[in-house]
Amino acid sequence: MKTLRDKGVVITGAASGIGEALAHAMAARGARLLLADVNAERLHALRTAFRAKGLECSVLRVDVAARDDMAALAERAQQLWGGADVLINNAGVGVVAPVESVKEADARWLFETNFWGVWYGCRAFLPQLRSRSEATIVNVSSIFAMVSMPTQSIYNASKAAVRAFSDALRLELEDSPVQVLSVHPGGVKTDIARAARKGDVSLLAADHAELLRQFDQLSPTMPAQAAEAICRAIEAGRTRLLIGSDARLADWVYRLMPAGASAWFYKQVKKRRAAGR
Repeated sequence: MKTLRDKGVVITGAASGIGEALAHAMAARGARLLLADVNAERLHALRTAFRAKGLECSVLRVDVAARDDMAALAERAQQLWGGADVLINNAGVGVVAPVESVKEADARWLFETNFWGVWYGCRAFLPQLRSRSEATIVNVSSIFAMVSMPTQSIYNASKAAVRAFSDALRLELEDSPVQVLSVHPGGVKTDIARAARKGDVSLLAADHAELLRQFDQLSPTMPAQAAEAICRAIEAGRTRLLIGSDARLADWVYRLMPAGASAWFYKQVKKRRAAGR
C-alpha cells in the first residue's frame, strides 16, 4: 500500500497503548479512522481530539471477543466508506499464572480476545477488503509466539495461534488484493501488564509490583515507535514485522536453537533477578 492518505483504517484496542499510537500515526498520514475498544469514554475523548484538528475519526465501543460486535464494526466501515482499506487487529489482554493454577475462566477470556477477536475481525471484514483495489490486514501477534515464558502459557499460545492463522490466511489471499502483515512486538511500554489478570508470579518475580518493574525495565520500545514501524511496514507491503531490539534478538535465538530458546531466555530473567536488576 503505497500511501495511507484517505484510506479507511479500522483499529481495535484503539483506546490505549499501541492502538492509540497507531491512531495518531495513521491520522498524521491523512488516513480516515474508525476506532474500536471496550473503553467508550476514552474512545470519545480521542474522537473529540482528532475532530478538533479537522481529522476524520469515528468510534464504536466493541468487544472483539463478541462476533456480533465485530460484525457491527464491519457494517460501520461499510456505511462510512463503502468498506475499510486497512484492518488492524490489535486488541489484546494478558494473564499471568502457572498452568496448574490459572483460572479456566481467565484463560478463556484471554483466548477469546487475543485469538477469536482476530478470527472475528478477519471474517467480518474480508468481503469488503476483497472489494478494494488494495487492502491490508494487520494481525498483532508477539515475540512470545516464538519464545515462551513460564506463567505466560495461555498468552504464548494465543499469540502463536495468531501467527499461524495469519500465515495460512496470507496464502489463501495471495491471488487477492489483500495483504496480511503479522506483527511481533517485543517489550512495549503499555499498560497490558498492569491490566493483566494475575495469579502466582513467583517463577518470575517476588510479587506483582516487582513483576511490573521487570516489565518496564525489559520494554525498550515506546508505543509511538511501534506504531511508526507498523505504518511503514504497511506502506512497504511487508508480511512480517519484528518490533524492538529485544524481539529481533529473541527471533535470532529462536532461529538458532528453536528447542532451547525459551529456556535460554528464562535463564537470563533468573540471572537478572539474582543480580537484583
